[in-house]
Amino acid sequence: MKVPATARSGVALVRIEAGQAGQRLDNFLMGRLKGVPRSHVYRLLRKGEVRVNKGRVKADYRLSEGDQVRIPPVRRSGVSADDRAQPLPEGLARTLRGAILLEDDDLLVMNKPAGLAVHGGSGVRLGLIEAMRRLRPDAAFLELAHRLDRETSGCLVLAKRRGALLAFQEALKSGGVEKHYLTLVAGVWRGGPRRVSESLARKGPGTRVRPVTVDETGRHAESFFFPRRHFSDSTLMGVEIGTGRTHQIRVHAAHAGFPVAGDSQYGDFEFNRRMKRLGLKRQFLHAESLRFHLPDHAHPYRIQAPLLAELEAVLERLEPLDV
Repeated sequence: MKVPATARSGVALVRIEAGQAGQRLDNFLMGRLKGVPRSHVYRLLRKGEVRVNKGRVKADYRLSEGDQVRIPPVRRSGVSADDRAQPLPEGLARTLRGAILLEDDDLLVMNKPAGLAVHGGSGVRLGLIEAMRRLRPDAAFLELAHRLDRETSGCLVLAKRRGALLAFQEALKSGGVEKHYLTLVAGVWRGGPRRVSESLARKGPGTRVRPVTVDETGRHAESFFFPRRHFSDSTLMGVEIGTGRTHQIRVHAAHAGFPVAGDSQYGDFEFNRRMKRLGLKRQFLHAESLRFHLPDHAHPYRIQAPLLAELEAVLERLEPLDV
């Protein structure tokens, strides 16, 4: 990316190179303007303060090699321009180093800690991706390849090259990524595996986090539930998702009558209180494994994130049930 000398106004003129071509303008700006709220980025676009080749364009404009993007000076909500170079608190740095499951020239895969958002915004200054950029200040490229809920732990893929990012996201779209989760649900699951195929939609006013509901007018979603261990009032389930909608597993589980343990939004609150007394401090949802193939690799990726000790301890306190 070539950035010509900027004027005193602070305006940046960025020339798009081949590796950046095809990217949506809004996504390019999100990566460029670290620490700027998403809503402010879209406001800049609506007001025409961001221009491509001296003209106004929409957020979904696809960048081409040679395009010149005008980016106005933007205040980063108290985050300085050299924020990436600031050191992480040692405790967080140690946790993130220990969470790396796999790393090669293309990808970095982590066992995401629960409670850490994948990116900043909406009151969260430092998410996992910002923290990893601080941990790797010399990395030329480091981007989230997909997302997990803040309270969900497990396999999370970061891309170290734009080509790898696009390849992984294309595999996601085409169904080429096998995603398996572990969750503890309320109730004793009877019978074997079950498919839940229900469309999902966000409901309610506002632009902040809104609840997701089963709605036939929403986006198609499929989850496959497999009972693994039964307890007196709960079941440990394996879940494979054929799609990756927001809150998909949590909403599908609740719709089937078996809400996720510790889920404060869609869960069974009395059950959650009982689980809390057994030491469960967050929702019991863990991205257990990923399997996928990238075009330039001879062998597929097979990545597994071990269940965290805090969740294993909860299972040990439950009363087993023979079914």
